[in-house]
Amino acid sequence: MTRHLDADDAGLRRAAQMLRRGGLVSFPTETVYGLGADATDDTAVARIYEAKGRPSFNPLIVHLPDAEAVEAYCVMTEDARRLAGAFWPGALTLVLPIRAYAGISKLVTAGLDTLAVRVPDHPVAQAILRETARPVAAPSANPSGRVSPTTAQHVIAGLAGRIEAVVDGGPCGVGVESTIVDCSEDEPVLLRAGGLPVEAIEACLGRALGLGPVAPSTAPSAPGQLASHYAPSGSVRLDATETEPGETYLGFGALGADMNLSPSGDLVEAAANLFSCLHQLDAMGAERIAVAPIPDHGLGRAINDRLRRAAAPRD
Repeated sequence: MTRHLDADDAGLRRAAQMLRRGGLVSFPTETVYGLGADATDDTAVARIYEAKGRPSFNPLIVHLPDAEAVEAYCVMTEDARRLAGAFWPGALTLVLPIRAYAGISKLVTAGLDTLAVRVPDHPVAQAILRETARPVAAPSANPSGRVSPTTAQHVIAGLAGRIEAVVDGGPCGVGVESTIVDCSEDEPVLLRAGGLPVEAIEACLGRALGLGPVAPSTAPSAPGQLASHYAPSGSVRLDATETEPGETYLGFGALGADMNLSPSGDLVEAAANLFSCLHQLDAMGAERIAVAPIPDHGLGRAINDRLRRAAAPRD
């Protein structure tokens, strides 16, 4: 049975207690709901993979309350310190060299010598991390490859009976996962577009990011790089300006549609609504989904990344 916990003092204490005892607890971040487990507990981390049906070669992001806590587990490069100072807490994940004897389960890193870390900007996530007082591995709280959850109800729909609890902190504000930047080498590399616009990161660094592989099929270096991911049950066709017979239209801007990410053409609103709309299309039983063109700048890059993966061929 999966418990539904309120985001009050009692609920937060209960969630932290479950995590310390090796349980799986979903909680909100500003991006999406995460599925948390003690990142130092091999069995707890293995249960994440089991609950999600996630490939074991796909690494996890560890959530910590602040940059000082991150330094206990990772080596912070000069670029990493600059980005952390500008954007943490927030929707930015950094891939950093892991310290020797950090105590992080090798299931979290998928055997790599780097660790993906972030500091979430959500009061519920922050309270749970501080109460737990341990690094918390937390991928999105959904079955692997399916649409990410932005409400507690989405989590229950996908993982009920597989996890101990979900803490209900309301809908997530950003609505797409964090941007991932690899700072483990001399030049920072973008591994995944996300809730923090790439333009803001490059402005902070004063130079362009390198580009990592778009979607490696095996051994990804960070979470969220699999080719087919974030997929609804129905097939997805992108950049559609009109529908074909049998399609349900997911619009953007002024284009008439069955459902619209943002009637006003606001990319922030569209990002916040993306996964919620895909969940609604699943609930409607949409078998073929046509998606309007989305501008490929700012948060549009993250939206298009998720949509391309949703539309990718599935095994």
